[in-house]
Order: sequence, then structure tokens, then C-alpha cells
Amino acid sequence: MASTNRFLTSREWPRLTAPLARTEVLAGLTVALVMIPQAVAYAGLAGMPLVTGLYTCLIPALLAVLFGSANRLSVGPAALTCVLIGASLTGMAEPGSPEWVSLAVWLSLLSGVMQLMLGLGNYGWLINLVSAPVMMGFTQAASLLIMGSQVPGLLGIKAWSWNLSTWSSWLTGWPALFGLSSLVVLLLLRKFKPRWPGIMLVMGIASVIGYATNYQDHGSVVGLLPSGLPDFYWPVWPGLDVLNQLWVPAIVIALVSFLETASSARIECQRDGKRWNDSTELFSQGLAKLASAFSGSFPTSTSFSRSALMLYSGARSGWAVVASVGFVLLALLILMPALQYVPRSVMAAAVIVAVLNLFQPRQFLKLWRIDRVETVTAGVSFAITLATAPRIYWGVMTGVLVGLSHFLHTRLHPRIIEVGLHPDGSLRDRHLWKLPPLAQHLYALRMDAELDFAAASDFERAITDHLMQHPDVRHVCLFAQPINRVDVTGVETFGQLHRQLASRGICLHISGIKLPIEKALRRAGELHDGPCLKLYRTDAEALQALNSLDPLPADIAAAAI
Repeated sequence: MASTNRFLTSREWPRLTAPLARTEVLAGLTVALVMIPQAVAYAGLAGMPLVTGLYTCLIPALLAVLFGSANRLSVGPAALTCVLIGASLTGMAEPGSPEWVSLAVWLSLLSGVMQLMLGLGNYGWLINLVSAPVMMGFTQAASLLIMGSQVPGLLGIKAWSWNLSTWSSWLTGWPALFGLSSLVVLLLLRKFKPRWPGIMLVMGIASVIGYATNYQDHGSVVGLLPSGLPDFYWPVWPGLDVLNQLWVPAIVIALVSFLETASSARIECQRDGKRWNDSTELFSQGLAKLASAFSGSFPTSTSFSRSALMLYSGARSGWAVVASVGFVLLALLILMPALQYVPRSVMAAAVIVAVLNLFQPRQFLKLWRIDRVETVTAGVSFAITLATAPRIYWGVMTGVLVGLSHFLHTRLHPRIIEVGLHPDGSLRDRHLWKLPPLAQHLYALRMDAELDFAAASDFERAITDHLMQHPDVRHVCLFAQPINRVDVTGVETFGQLHRQLASRGICLHISGIKLPIEKALRRAGELHDGPCLKLYRTDAEALQALNSLDPLPADIAAAAI
């Protein structure tokens, strides 16, 4: 029972009072004014019927907030998830058709079941497989692809052409006039009036102008969307061949959508000074995707911008999300006719402005200053995402493989240094800082890694190679404080080295070995007392003993020079 109670997070919500209700309703209204037009626009990005974007903001959003550890997340359509859906299903069906809807529902089912099972099994740590550089590279490429895909819709054309003679007719047509002017207004509102519901205002004005000018005679409009709640959708079995094509996209959607959720949930929980539970959030997001599937809609995610707006608007609990869901329901019941005259070029402008926040090329420069290898990982994710479009999920998968390869390379090649005493009293890389040896005929080393199957080979090689190059060595000192784990391979390697050193009359000194490591070695019989083994609890104790082997110069600083 205790294992299931951890998901019932709504029991911790504050009791609803009149002052709290006013605050939460205002915050919910603020978010709903952005969510309603954005949900419609993002549904088009996913190739779905536009009204399904609003369906994702109802029951899925409620389930996510009722069972999630972060209770002020705006769950529904998100840009990255929607572009992944559209890219994954391209070539499998016609966008907006019943077949396309069925495939999107199965994507929602598969990714939802994955997240649900991972949450129940406490496997939230699996999101660490997608590192920040991989996500950054994918996001930058995906944002470019999204904006590029909206350009034809912005200008009211079917496909882009580099024939300059056609540009004048494009740029002066009704769709381009509405789309480009809406784009400019949205950018100005974002810069000078960021708290205003710019998308809702622009769509509302465009709808009025479109109706007054009979825009539908000159370009395509949204059209009348069905009002009311969604009907229960029972997915039709697509067959194993189709299902096999959906597994990889579903895995990527589950990972990417949850990373979007994690970025927002961490900010909320840090702000409140509470712990974010990744497994609980996985469970709630999985429920939301399943609810979206049975609503006949597509996989949900968490919008970072709308969640930030929720916090910025003063929301204090999950009641604000409930209020925003109520406003979306109200819009579904009575406001759908107001959207029918909105030009589709205006919808394209709304998508471009919303995604523009994701495109931050300076992140590559920042990453380059931190780590060159991580920058390469981000660059590979970026390039593969662009090269494999529309199957952009391969950008994430390739980035994950490159990141894991770098991780394995780092584990297989641990940092092993010969240490010397720095003038400030610390032990540092002797060759990097040009320090004298701690004593004559001594090899003092430190390995900054676990002594396991991955690092054992390099550990043995470092000592063996040094002894071959310096046959006069009579003492080996291992500063073992950084080693916090040993496995069977590490124990066997240590035992072989110890016996090899003892057979050559070389004394092994170990400083700062941790108790779990010591216990494991003693149980294996590899750490028995003897003349060729010396143990020291602290580095200071080890330095004092090593100093007696061959006294260090009185002026350490002079020796360092």
C-alpha cells in the first residue's frame, strides 16, 4: 500500500480557500490564454486534427497533476514532442487522416506504457542516458527544422522554391501579409509586453479581420472545430509490421518528453525547497499519455514555457492546473466558432515564435568552453538530426550512443597520476606541476576511479610500466582515498599486483583506503599483514612514513622550483 501511496500526491495540496482560489484561478486563466491557441497550433505541427491539441489539455493534464510530484506543470502538447510525432509518422499515412490519428494514438500508448512501467519500477535514473549535450544538439536542430517547416504555411505556399521570380507573388499574397504581420506583432509583444497573452490576442484579431475581409476566399483558414468533450477512442490493432516501426520513435518520445518534464519539475521543486521524484513523475506522465491515447489524441509532454508562466503567475498548488483545465473545457464548449476564421498562416507564425526560444546557438560556444568532447557529442546529435530528417529521432539515438561510448572510454581509461607534494601541502600531479618525488626509489600514484573491471587493467598497466622503466623502485604507494568501490576483477588484479611486488621485494604502501574496500580485500585474503604491506589511515601519516624512507628537502618550495 505504501508503494502506491507515493503516487497520490494530490493529498498534499492545500485546502482550497477563497483567497487561494482567486490566486489559482487567475494563474490558470493566464496559462489557458496561452495554452488554447498553442495547443491548436502544435496539433497541426504533429499532423493531427487541430482540436486534438485541446484534448491533450483535459484529462491527461488532470492525471499528470493528480499523481505527479511537481503539481504546477502545464501538461499537453509541446513543440519537440509534436515535431517528433510528425517526423515519426511521415510516409506511413496522410497527416490528419484516420490512419495517421491511429498511429499517433499507438505512439501515445507505447510511450505511455514505457513511462508507466519505468515509474512503477523506480527506473527514473534511465533519463540520464540522454545527456545535456545530446538534448541540446537535438533541440537546436529540431527547432531549425520546425521553423523551416512552417515557412511554406507562413507564406501560404505548398513548397519552398529558390526561383526568385515567384517570391514577389508569395510575399504580396494574402497568406503572407497575414502571416508576416502576425510574426512581427508576436515578436514585438514578446519583447515589450511579455506578460500579455500575445498568441491569443493575435489570433483573435486575425480571426475578426479574416471574417470581415472574407479571407477564406484568398487563403486557408482553421475552419470550424468540433465542440464538446472527446469521445472514447479504442485503438485498432495496426499489425506487428507497423508496430515494429513505432518502437524506436516511441522510446525517443518517452525520453525526450520526460526530459522536457524534468527540466520544468526541477525548477518548481527547487523553488519550493522540496525533492523532485523522477519515478513518480514518470508514472504520472505515463498515465497522461494513456489518457491522451484513449481520447484519440497524441503523446503529451510538459511545456517549459507554460510551466514557467504558471509559476510566474503566482500559482501555489495543483489547483491552478485544475483551473486552467476548466478554462480549456470552457473553450471547447463555447469558443470553437471563434477560431474558424483564423488564417493558417497566422498559426504558422505562432509556432515559429513559440519555437524561437528553443534556438540558442550560443549554447555551442558555452559548451565548447566547458568540454570539447561534449561539444562534439552535441554537434553529432545536431548533424544527425538534420541529416536524417524527417526521421529526426535518430539524432537522439546517435547522440545517446556517442555519449555512452565516451562514458565507457572514460571508465576504461581512468585518470592515474604520479603524485608529488605541492608547496601548499596538497598532493598533485608531479609531472604537471614539476614536483620532486616524495622519496627516492618510490612510485606514488593515485587513481581517480573505481577499482573495477573497467579500470583494473589500466591500474595494473600503470604500475607495471613504471616498474619496467624504473627498475630501482623499492616502494609503491597507492593513495586510495578516491577509490570508493572494488569488484571481483579489481580484487584479483590487486592480489596479483601485490604478489608481484612482494616477489621482487617491493613494499606496497596504501594510504586512506576506505572501509568497504578494505573489508572486501581482507575477505579475499589479499590484504594480510606482512613486511611488504603498510597501511595508513591518512595521507599525513603516509607522508610521515615515506619521509623516513628518504627525507624530503627542508625547503619544499625550493625543491619544486
